[in-house]
Amino acid sequence: MHFNELCYEAGMSHGTESPRNIMDLKNLLDTPPWDWPRDAGRLFLKILIDRQANESDRLVAATLAGDFTVINDDLADALLAVVGSADEPERLRARAAISLGPVLEHADTSGFEDPDDVPITERRFRDIQASLQKLYLDSSTPKEVRRRILEASVRAPETWHTDAIGNAYSRGDKEWMLTAVFAMRWVGGFDNQILAALKSADSEIHYEAVNAAGEWELDAAWSHIVQLVNDTHTPRPLLLAAIGAAGSIRPAEARTVLAELAGSDDEEIAEAAEEAISMSEVAFDEEDDDEPLLSQPEKKDKWVN
Repeated sequence: MHFNELCYEAGMSHGTESPRNIMDLKNLLDTPPWDWPRDAGRLFLKILIDRQANESDRLVAATLAGDFTVINDDLADALLAVVGSADEPERLRARAAISLGPVLEHADTSGFEDPDDVPITERRFRDIQASLQKLYLDSSTPKEVRRRILEASVRAPETWHTDAIGNAYSRGDKEWMLTAVFAMRWVGGFDNQILAALKSADSEIHYEAVNAAGEWELDAAWSHIVQLVNDTHTPRPLLLAAIGAAGSIRPAEARTVLAELAGSDDEEIAEAAEEAISMSEVAFDEEDDDEPLLSQPEKKDKWVN
């Protein structure tokens, strides 16, 4: 659907958004998606495609538009149009790219045998994949936008991602390396790079490497993960990532390693440890029954900051 058609569908003219729309948008930031009004998606679309609207409001609309409660072909089109437009602010383009990630992963995982299981059509899914690849490979696309395109598109992996991740990792640029290690959670074949990234002095790269090691159940990372779990000075986000990784890498041993943390006074840490222990027990039982383990646990919706 072209820009003018989207404007017509959203019921807008080329003008600034009303005070009521701004108020509604800000209220929705603090409202759980399941409590949003039925026309929330229409509001996001209206603000997102209005180039005269305040950029901060468009950033909020782009962020919320990717939620499963509202995303559909029209919103996906609008987000993709923003990502692909050189006339749009770079921050907005990057944010719109990120918002396409969850629906790409869901569509890739669920397939299209039952259209009701996926909020966008298969044709739109393929269009998004092709467009993001083209934009990523275009050297004129700004660095920040390209990074976010890679982070979003790897959630529905394609063959071109392997070279893209390898090149990003080897650029000698910390920001590109951060994006590459994040992407390694979804694309295999980078065990050595993940293990090397575990030794990084950069806290964000280290964090993403722990997540990737857990996703791919890298046994060679076990001693490092245990060290993080046992170190009382491990930063909280990194500790939570290490807890999840421990349950994936060595399910049988994780129950012992995480037992003390399951009794932590920190509710989030205790819940993470209990969940990891529970999942490890399931995995251990499957091993006993000679049933294959899943190679990748369900990925969490986290993005590189």
